[in-house]
Amino acid sequence: MILNRFGERPVVLFLTLYFIIVGFSWGQSLQDIQNIKVDELSDAQIEQLIRRAENSGMNITQMEAMARERGMPATEVNKLRQRIQSLRSGSVNGQPSAAGKRQVLRNAPGMEYDSNIFDSLQRRNPFYDLSPKQKQIFGFTLFHNRELDFSPNLNLPTPPQYVLGAGDQLLIDIYGASQQSYDLTISPEGSVFVPNVGPINVGGSTVEAARIRVQNALEKIYQDLASPSPNTFLQLRVGDIRSIQVTMAGELRKPGSYTLPSFASVFNALFVAGGPNENGTFREIQVYRGSKLVGEVDVYDYLISGDQAGNIILQDNDLVIVPPLRNRVELVGPVRRPGFFEIKGQESIDDLIQFAGGFTSEAYQSMITVKRTTDTQMMVDNIYEEDFGTFGIKDGDTFLIGEILNRYENRVQISGAVFRPGEFALIDGMTVKDLVGKAEGLRGDAFRNRATLYRTREDFTLEVLSVNIGAIMEGTAPDIPLGREDILNVPSIFDLKEEYYVKISGEVNRTGVYPYGENMTLGDLIIKARGLKESATNSYIEIARRVKGDSTGKIGDIITLSINSDLTLNEEEERQVLAPFDHVFIRKSPGFQKEIIVQIEGEVHYPGEFALEKRDERISDVLKRAGGLNQFAYAKGATLIRRTEYYDKEDEESQKLDNLESLLKNLDRDSSVENAEAEKELLERIENRVTLLQEEKTKKGSGYQNQENFAEDRYTLLDGADSSVMEIAFREEELIGIELEKIIQQPGSKYDLILQEGDVISIPKELQTVRMRGEVLYPTTARYEELRGFRNYISRAGGFTEEARKGRSYVIYANGDVRRTNKFLFLNFFPNIEPGAEIIVPKKPQRQPLSVQAWIGMASSLATLAILVDRLSQ
Repeated sequence: MILNRFGERPVVLFLTLYFIIVGFSWGQSLQDIQNIKVDELSDAQIEQLIRRAENSGMNITQMEAMARERGMPATEVNKLRQRIQSLRSGSVNGQPSAAGKRQVLRNAPGMEYDSNIFDSLQRRNPFYDLSPKQKQIFGFTLFHNRELDFSPNLNLPTPPQYVLGAGDQLLIDIYGASQQSYDLTISPEGSVFVPNVGPINVGGSTVEAARIRVQNALEKIYQDLASPSPNTFLQLRVGDIRSIQVTMAGELRKPGSYTLPSFASVFNALFVAGGPNENGTFREIQVYRGSKLVGEVDVYDYLISGDQAGNIILQDNDLVIVPPLRNRVELVGPVRRPGFFEIKGQESIDDLIQFAGGFTSEAYQSMITVKRTTDTQMMVDNIYEEDFGTFGIKDGDTFLIGEILNRYENRVQISGAVFRPGEFALIDGMTVKDLVGKAEGLRGDAFRNRATLYRTREDFTLEVLSVNIGAIMEGTAPDIPLGREDILNVPSIFDLKEEYYVKISGEVNRTGVYPYGENMTLGDLIIKARGLKESATNSYIEIARRVKGDSTGKIGDIITLSINSDLTLNEEEERQVLAPFDHVFIRKSPGFQKEIIVQIEGEVHYPGEFALEKRDERISDVLKRAGGLNQFAYAKGATLIRRTEYYDKEDEESQKLDNLESLLKNLDRDSSVENAEAEKELLERIENRVTLLQEEKTKKGSGYQNQENFAEDRYTLLDGADSSVMEIAFREEELIGIELEKIIQQPGSKYDLILQEGDVISIPKELQTVRMRGEVLYPTTARYEELRGFRNYISRAGGFTEEARKGRSYVIYANGDVRRTNKFLFLNFFPNIEPGAEIIVPKKPQRQPLSVQAWIGMASSLATLAILVDRLSQ
């Protein structure tokens, strides 16, 4: 902290000198970068090094290369790179410090802490300018934490044992029968001057002793103060306290003389002096008063137990000395606070572990390894738990604490078809049957003929033992003793076979895949499928059944049967129960016809949707039902819009996934009834299998594309085709040109098309315009005039462009028909124009000019041909 006891100019001079020295020192550091020890640098120093390199025109990579060229070890270069990367990820501290938030209600000269406004390196990390080693020294961060404030609380009542001195302000209040107030300051001679009384010597006295002296002196004026039953009272308070001068010496970060409030303690003085440096002690901080040692402060007492008994209140001209440390050791491993610790006297390893906050749960507590130096070399020693309290600690020792082994000493496991799979403690003499008993027995679906016991041998190889679990549980086979880390897996019968289901399609309310059950009949499945539709027939139902072991080429068995319309059980159904994987087809009744809807829009008397009466109903029939054309209709512009369909076949894996997902959806019962236990188990199994199939589907990617990718895949199959043409080819609807005038005149003729589901007949109003598009100078829309031809309309659009391919021009009529330009020799015969027509002029294709090689080849061919003709003519 910078003291605010200098004038403005000395402060400016000091800061200027500081930056000059720092800049010079870091300039030297960049030149001597090979000598840098990265672990000894703080984050602030690393950033200064980066800035110095950037100011020299080097980036980080170039700075690392220069360090290697100058001889910096590779390990130090790696550490420097890691520190730079860590520093780059830091954030700027935008929060005010604790000192900046402090409100000082009393005047305490010397305690106006500098907010470090000129330090551009402040970060959110309060220990930003500490090196990694400094952060590991226990207690080092205590006096460097910007979020921690050791300034004395000046707003508490003055303690009675406080010793008054020159500069303290005394506030004396007389109240009761008499009223009077005095504001007095203790003079350098130690006295206060009271009007009409004279000087009173209070210097060196405690607050309580000073109160008695002042009261004795004021009794001359206020005699009632000395009365046994007084009506006048006196109160003495300390206002602004004085400042004291304290010298901080020794191994401190910022030694010097500091002006502190008289309430200040040793901790307050250490805080403003930055605390001990790396070589300073935290255990034996000495306080001298009048050349005599008055006490020692052990910061560890405060850090470990919060004891401040040794935190001496300082007095004027006190001297605080921080001697060099004597014994510092390092503790590494699973403890709460690993790092460097200072040991004094006869303290033991038990004390060291206490300083470190104790062992963590992963620590191996029975032995500690110590590394220490001798006069000539290093040595290693092992310290066992019984010697923790007696082992002699030496300066520089490094204590290494190991971790417990990542293994279980008494664990066995069981998985599969048991009621409570998991981990269990191995007991002496425990067997397979005991383990199954602890897992609360085998489930009903357990495969009892064989289980698998996985055993880990002493050499960590795996041994697999086959176990007849059913015979062991019945006592007909010898039981097997278990060993540490044995794993017993009891398979389920469902794990060993394909999941059984049946499928129903056709005229039922809910088609799909359903769980199979023994003795399941066709009626049961139909009930699962929510019953038959009105369109279904009950007299002709097919069942497709898988064929097993047939080498004749037969694919499946087709079974035909009927059921009662009210779904009561008949003899035929009772004899024919369903088998796993049966596929039931419910056919549509021959006499049932679903309505087919078509639509007429535009200029008819009754536009809208119409249901067809017959399969072969035509345009003229529906037009008649719509009331015919009205007076505004343009029959030549009528069009028929018809749907198109494409079917994309799924692969086997996708079909299996769809079947299982359908089965999963149909497993849920009514919301008022909970699923049976068997169904819950089945539900869990199906969910697991669906998850696996979905993962496989994601991995494969292809074969599960959406509708948008479907069109793109088709385009890639048509190599070289225009994608815009393909979009037209594969769209969901298409326009069919019709000649409505001929349909009306000749009902039932070849022009009168038979309608299909979803057809839309569009009859527009009378059209009066013609559009020109493509390679014309000004694409536009012009008014239709009966006597104007193709070229006239092209002229109205400015004429053809230079890129126009006139001979390929065509016209799209309002009803969807298209006519192209015909060509005879060098003459173009353009199509006629009708209202609502659209003229399209395409662009000439791009032609590549012949290369020099092509011209040479052509000339060679002509020359050869000329020579051949000449020889044949001789």
